[in-house]
Amino acid sequence: METLRAQIIKKAWTDAAFKQQLLSDPKKALKDEFDVDVPAAYTVTTVEETPTHYYLVIPPNPEDVANSNLSPNAVW
Repeated sequence: METLRAQIIKKAWTDAAFKQQLLSDPKKALKDEFDVDVPAAYTVTTVEETPTHYYLVIPPNPEDVANSNLSPNAVW
């Protein structure tokens, strides 16, 4: 089964309007297209890589998540 993350990326590659909404208002884009409600406590930032500009995302340390009030299920 394809992950939600993969589905979102594929949709952005093939649907220019969705991609623009994902870049400008990611929570609304996820709700409109995938019926995913992102809790208000979470911030979602969408960035677009280019052939010459890459982003390296460092996820939270699992120990930090385990020791917090955050849900360990809040993953892709």
